Amino acid sequence: MQTRASPATPSALGHFNAAPADEAVDTLLTCLGSRDWALRLSAHRPYPDLPALLAAADEAAYDLPPAALTEALSAEALPALPPDTYAAAHTALNAAHAAYESRFGHVFVICLDGLKADEALDHVLAGIRSRLSNDPEEERLVASEELRGLAKVRLTHALQGRGEPRDQPPTVRTRQTTQTPTP
Repeated sequence: MQTRASPATPSALGHFNAAPADEAVDTLLTCLGSRDWALRLSAHRPYPDLPALLAAADEAAYDLPPAALTEALSAEALPALPPDTYAAAHTALNAAHAAYESRFGHVFVICLDGLKADEALDHVLAGIRSRLSNDPEEERLVASEELRGLAKVRLTHALQGRGEPRDQPPTVRTRQTTQTPTP
């Protein structure tokens, strides 16, 4: 996955490189909920630039052992819907998420980087529908790939001074109860 974002601010990357290990790990955990991944990246500091850090993040996420992948998946939450989404879309998405979680035992993860907000819902629904036909092992590989993409986007946001990366669309982390808006 290529990131179209601008480079990390020198001060943000410098701060990350110089931060105490626990602070660096906490920053990394906002990007991917695997302690193994965060510890591995923190231990290999300093990084000369953002592309080097993103390459290391990708490699570390690729090598996640099953327990660390399970930990990362359990830290994820459903992508948020735009606030003006119709009730029928909420119902369809809730049903699709429930079917997915029942089949695979974890929340559906998908990287929506580069999509317009009005394209996200269709992309999420299509992704869930197509991935429901995967066998569990195949889906763990797909979910792992999506987590790697999310981690890179979130890490880029974290080091560009945009605040908490999981507060940035389209990679919202917090699980929300879906309320039915009036159309």
